[in-house]
Amino acid sequence: MDMKAMAQGIRNGDRRALSRGITLVESSRADHRADAIALLEAVTDPDRQAVRIGLSGTPGVGKSTFIEAFGLQRTGAGQRVAVLAVDPSSSRTGGSILGDKTRMDLLSRDPNAFIRPSPSQTELGGVARRTREAIALCEAAGFDVVIVETVGVGQSETMVAQMTDLFVLLLAPGGGDELQGVKRGIMEIADLILVNKADGAMVGPAQATRADYQGALRLMRRRDGDPDDFPKALAVSAVSGAGLDGAWEAMTTLADHRRKTGHWDRTRAAQNRHWFEDGVRQGLMRRLTADADTRAAMDRLGDAVGRGETAPAAAAAEMLARLFPEQRD
Repeated sequence: MDMKAMAQGIRNGDRRALSRGITLVESSRADHRADAIALLEAVTDPDRQAVRIGLSGTPGVGKSTFIEAFGLQRTGAGQRVAVLAVDPSSSRTGGSILGDKTRMDLLSRDPNAFIRPSPSQTELGGVARRTREAIALCEAAGFDVVIVETVGVGQSETMVAQMTDLFVLLLAPGGGDELQGVKRGIMEIADLILVNKADGAMVGPAQATRADYQGALRLMRRRDGDPDDFPKALAVSAVSGAGLDGAWEAMTTLADHRRKTGHWDRTRAAQNRHWFEDGVRQGLMRRLTADADTRAAMDRLGDAVGRGETAPAAAAAEMLARLFPEQRD
């Protein structure tokens, strides 16, 4: 591949070059990885920053419908929107349906929008392994808003907060009460809770659910530096469009505040450091398992643990002592 031409195409906003670039960074081949790193280095530009929005919610809450309505609202306002939709992969076959794009038919045909489904593969936390790098390519391509839709499986999808500027939790009316909202985990990292389907006969239940979660948010410790009324809960309808303007206003209010106070830059710096350290850890594991002697020792100890002959903690300690004998206690 001509990395220089691909990088230039991405920086010029070429959607085909962007698609090829994301395919490259998602590849697990060693030669592709080297090219992907070169590509990311070539397109990195600190002056090109999109608003990165992480979106999570349980299956059936209407994430795809909301993203399409919200995305069309933003493109209608003259912005360019990229959607990175992470699809769950089968633990048996490894396959993914990757059907999110078909559920956003209008947005997928919008020239100012770009939708890319990706398989989660074996990654936990609701995102794919290279989602962060795909975000970087979308920013380099000049998109104003990048939405990362997680797989949507529940309380554990906190990894997306390590790669976005704002985290939005989408809920359905009647999905829980104030006690449910007090649960830690995904609620603690949400900047904005949107109760979807607030239309027709569900307007009342949606407003009641919004009030329940707003009350629950008051019981949580407010984040240092954020405005007093954040995090907040709002009611929206992806079908009628009600509340979408208010949701965007809340997002921009929080983003602008974080930029002015320096929180935005500090958070992005901390995220970059997190992914640097994660890359080192992943690289160390790949190198360890690629070594034949190390792999054999891992298999031997793993089999011993499986047979119940040794405790997992003892086997791990033995493996670490083998790798780093100079640090043996």
